[in-house]
Amino acid sequence: QVQLVESGGGLVQAGGSLRLSCVASGSIFSINNWGWYRQAPGKQRELVADITTYGATKYADSVKGRFTISRDNAKNAVYLQMNSLKPEDTAVYYCAVTQIGARYWGQGTQVTVSS
Repeated sequence: QVQLVESGGGLVQAGGSLRLSCVASGSIFSINNWGWYRQAPGKQRELVADITTYGATKYADSVKGRFTISRDNAKNAVYLQMNSLKPEDTAVYYCAVTQIGARYWGQGTQVTVSS
């Protein structure tokens, strides 16, 4: 089992920045992918960005050039730096990690961007 704790959400004006953090604990060996997802009201959960064990990253088209995902292996953490935020970025953001045969989710953190 892997436990994930997210932090860093909040209310920000359009054009502002936030940094989300996610710290993993438990059976964290063999995690091969770390990701950030989001779910806005009435919409499906979608991938925002992910990063593999080897450092390869992938971003949703809607956040390319504005968001940056990074990892700190020593702290068992993954981060999402969000710049130039837009009202349409408003959602609950979830951290998720993937091991062989399993995916674990954090509890989510609310990000609200006001216009």
